[in-house]
Amino acid sequence: MSCSLNLDEFPHTRYNPLKDEWVLVSPHRTKRPWKGQVEESKNPNRARFDPSNPLCPNVTRPNGQTNPDYKETYVFDNDFPALFEYEASAEDSESTDPISDDLFKLKPAKGSCKVMCFHPYSDLTLPTMKIADIVNVIKKWLEMYQELSPKYNWVQIFENKGEIMGCSNPHPHCQVWASNFIPNEIHREDENQLKFYKKHGKVMLIEYLNREIKLKERIVVENETWIVLVPYWAVWPYETMLVPKRHVSRIDQLSELEIQDLAKIMKKLLIKYDNLFKCSFPYTMGFHFGPSGKYLNEPQEHWQLFASYLPPLLRSSSVKKFMVGYEMLAQPQRDLTAEKAARELRELSDTQHYLIHSDTSDY
Repeated sequence: MSCSLNLDEFPHTRYNPLKDEWVLVSPHRTKRPWKGQVEESKNPNRARFDPSNPLCPNVTRPNGQTNPDYKETYVFDNDFPALFEYEASAEDSESTDPISDDLFKLKPAKGSCKVMCFHPYSDLTLPTMKIADIVNVIKKWLEMYQELSPKYNWVQIFENKGEIMGCSNPHPHCQVWASNFIPNEIHREDENQLKFYKKHGKVMLIEYLNREIKLKERIVVENETWIVLVPYWAVWPYETMLVPKRHVSRIDQLSELEIQDLAKIMKKLLIKYDNLFKCSFPYTMGFHFGPSGKYLNEPQEHWQLFASYLPPLLRSSSVKKFMVGYEMLAQPQRDLTAEKAARELRELSDTQHYLIHSDTSDY
């Protein structure tokens, strides 16, 4: 769809077909002076081993369990889980108030929450890790998905990186939450991808990807089997989407080549992120794919696997995007256009990390 507006100067809205919602883009606002909150900006200077850090090898966690002397990845049940298994009656009490039934709904929420350490060294992050170690992380993700997916309807793999994203421990790690219910975001994406598939007979994100490859406006980096782009409908300033080039509905369908290429492109993207503001770039990332559990044997052709990186930084390592006011009460809004964000990221090195002089490059 063509538009005569100068999209770098004038406000406009963009549609997100995955969520069936619009985002307001206000590019002229990048010129406004900033006198708001400034975060503390600091480069990582962590010890390789901290005997007080409960994620390090051989350290006793608050629950009294001692971590093994692990050499690669390490997975354990979250000591303070948001979800767990328990007995609950399936019987509903009789009600004589149908309105109340519609207003006060409640269902048991059961699941499993796990923590996965990427590496025994606390001074590493994914962009400073070796490709082989990132491959170990990905294969452990697949292993955890295969373990949890038969029992639970949804398995969420995600990483919160940086204090600004609420990460309570600097040791390189992620979490995996599995639930007996489909979360809101997944439910919306499932419905909208299915609607598109029924209407057009095509996979939404594959069609979107093919058009982005032709346009080349929002592509950040790609390799033989994966592509990273700033979505047309991105909300966060330097938000990116990581998508396999072939149709893949679930993460356990990845080939060995795609796993290797995923490790390589993740490292390239994350080096770019760190180089953008010369800091250990904070973000929340996670994978979305077809539901599991009772849905494993149902057709999922409309789904396409993808990962989202949602970083909060806007102007520098110390100025972040706030989702407040209009964003909370009306609809998402961003200042930087997706095209400009992609261009800035594309022009950064994806091989030379700004901390390459650090001994973490060779461990």
